[in-house]
Amino acid sequence: MIEFVRNVRLWFAPEQVKEEGSTPDYRFSLANERTFLAWLRTALALIGGGFAVDQFLPDLRWGWRVGLALALLAAGVLCSLRAVNHWVRCERAMRRGEDLPSSRFPALLGVVVAVVALAMVLVVLVGWEG
Repeated sequence: MIEFVRNVRLWFAPEQVKEEGSTPDYRFSLANERTFLAWLRTALALIGGGFAVDQFLPDLRWGWRVGLALALLAAGVLCSLRAVNHWVRCERAMRRGEDLPSSRFPALLGVVVAVVALAMVLVVLVGWEG
């Protein structure tokens, strides 16, 4: 938990990350930033999907519509927070010459998106209207 709190502080003070270890090859730092941006694009897509479900499926039962929308919105929020945390962790590991950190988050996100997609398939097939 203490390591997570330290990482959160580094989110807003990236210059402190530079104080650790040695400067990695700039190509690795730029690749880390591209990965960060890819996670943010994924987060934005999930958030957009959540709003789309809520706004464009008015005939869907309220509980289903809100549940699916909130699941997508929550996944988008978690994805954006994970993006910055992963960027800091990778940058620190590269500067220290350590292995890059592993994460279960991609698997968790994949499962959440799959569950929401299966729920949407059921909605389309069964046509649950309000």
